[in-house]
Amino acid sequence: MTTRDRDAAGRPVNARPRDALGRPLARGLENAAEPVPQRIRTPEEALDAAQDYVDRELPFQAHEVLEDQWKASEPPWRDLWQGLAQLAVALTHQRRGNLPGATSVSARAVDRLEPYAASAPYGVDVAALVAWCRALAAAPGGEVPVPVLRRRAGTGTPTQR
Repeated sequence: MTTRDRDAAGRPVNARPRDALGRPLARGLENAAEPVPQRIRTPEEALDAAQDYVDRELPFQAHEVLEDQWKASEPPWRDLWQGLAQLAVALTHQRRGNLPGATSVSARAVDRLEPYAASAPYGVDVAALVAWCRALAAAPGGEVPVPVLRRRAGTGTPTQR
């Protein structure tokens, strides 16, 4: 029987190496995934880090950042962060060529994100992200341009770290 890897507090962790898109690799292989420091960030820091990962075609890492934010957040923002994390998972599945997985997760992201669409919290164009999720489900082959999570104030370019 294989024992599960655990952290110092006894919580299960996945210590297997991963490829650049976060797929688990066999133990003993080299980890190709860029490590994501687990830490509490301000909302702006989390969005900037996630956008940086998306810009570098590393949506799995963006998901890790957004998931940390979701788990640390309180209502009324918890669903926003969960929806953003789900969007990053959908993008990860799209990049892996798993369109059914991408559309399934993006539908769940829409459910979480839609209530925030009118307010653009933290400068996030939630309405555009909801539209991206819907376009992904409707596009043959899932070929939809990568979404922008957050733009710098006063510009049309993604945020920079």
